[in-house]
Amino acid sequence: STCEQDIIPENLPAPTSKYKLKYQQYKTEMKEGYKQYSQRNAEKTKSKITQQSPRKKIDDKCIQGEESIVGGLTTLDKKALLQHGYADIPYNAQSSMKKSDAEMVAAQRKKQTVAEQVMIDHLSRAVISDPEQNLPTERPDSALIFPDSKTAPLRFRKRTLHETKIRTHSTLTENMLSHKVQFDGRIISRNGHDACRELVGFFFAHDQSLTIYEYRQFGKNRISVLPFIQKNIYSHQCGRRKGKQYQLGDFYIGANLTFLSSDHSSLPESIKENTLLILRITNIDQIALDSLKTDSVEPEDNLTSQEANDRLILKAVQDALKEQLHKRGVRILTGLAKYLQQLDKEGTGLLDKADFKQTLQVFHLEVSENDFESAWQILNGNDSGKVDYGEFKRAIIGEMNEYRKSFVRKAFMKLDFNKTGSVPITNIRKCYCAKKHPQVISGHSTEEEIKLSFLETLKDACSKSDEVTYGEFEDYYEGLSIGIVHDEDFVNIVRTPWGI
Repeated sequence: STCEQDIIPENLPAPTSKYKLKYQQYKTEMKEGYKQYSQRNAEKTKSKITQQSPRKKIDDKCIQGEESIVGGLTTLDKKALLQHGYADIPYNAQSSMKKSDAEMVAAQRKKQTVAEQVMIDHLSRAVISDPEQNLPTERPDSALIFPDSKTAPLRFRKRTLHETKIRTHSTLTENMLSHKVQFDGRIISRNGHDACRELVGFFFAHDQSLTIYEYRQFGKNRISVLPFIQKNIYSHQCGRRKGKQYQLGDFYIGANLTFLSSDHSSLPESIKENTLLILRITNIDQIALDSLKTDSVEPEDNLTSQEANDRLILKAVQDALKEQLHKRGVRILTGLAKYLQQLDKEGTGLLDKADFKQTLQVFHLEVSENDFESAWQILNGNDSGKVDYGEFKRAIIGEMNEYRKSFVRKAFMKLDFNKTGSVPITNIRKCYCAKKHPQVISGHSTEEEIKLSFLETLKDACSKSDEVTYGEFEDYYEGLSIGIVHDEDFVNIVRTPWGI
């Protein structure tokens, strides 16, 4: 879909000079307002820069080529920071309300569709065809049993009505299934097609089992809702809780659920390539969760002191790096991804301690020896000596929250309408709309200049010159996200140029 365009109805009466004058006044007022606003902002950032200690000049030649670095920032960094301009757009509450209302209605409808499908799937497993009916029943009148009838194949054995159980052990009632918490999830993956799958999960309180379904929409009217992870009782597959069964306390926004891909034969091939399937909970039915927690007997916060300590260590590393990445986040994050991939000669996604130390040095990211060792201990839980580099990057740099990430995924899904996992640069060029950028409105830049600065900084993130993968797109916005405090500002940065 192309960018929004002003639609002007035909055959309008010519505007009178009075309204023409009013419009001119309004236009100049708006321009003046934006000019003052951007000047105020420039002064603010100037005063911030002078207050800070001058940034140590660093030699980034190995990453950046010949480019000279002024105050730690390259021209590429500055061009990437132009995207921050969208955060200065005055917040339009009315249009934002309209958009979020429509989104909420759509999300609610999707929720309902999946919940209904889950109920149908689990309640329609008819008692009459339950495998338990084939088990031999105790019969007092042994004289009626023919010799060898118990050992005969099933198809030769007769089951009469009075031998059929009215209710079997696995029969689920609607009441049992209704005590559940529903959540949305995404797959943590660099594969764009998998990363953008829409997953909806359910945790059932009555037997602490869970199931995950995939929601797929084809065009406007065709929808399919199919099981992705079968209903069963599962356990953590990595980390401090490895081997422990999932409980209610494991379900919250930002939590990871891990599964062994070998246990699930129906998973897509691209997912089976990895030993672990990691699902991130992106949203949850908080009301249902709170009500189940009230009835639950398990401890409110089952976080072990070891896990709490892990979080504090990683938080300290992330805070230290956030300061260093504040303005050059885009270039560093996209560069890190490319560099780590190059180091991984075998293509396993795993690297050793020396590789990570080298990477931090190359990108001038300072982490104390002590902090690095602690972080390594946390990540190398199974003592294999190698760690997934995506996991390493997420642990030491942190991630934008799931609310922000949902808008990045929305933007990518809009661009990747064929669901291939990568988008041609030509599509991005067509869809990126700089019309509402404050510098365009104030007349300081043209739409083309803003668009080109975006394309240039995005292309720098890509391994192919003519397309952008989901992982590269996500890294770009992950880098932008570091310098932005408020969620609303970040959402403006993603929503405005992509019209989502």
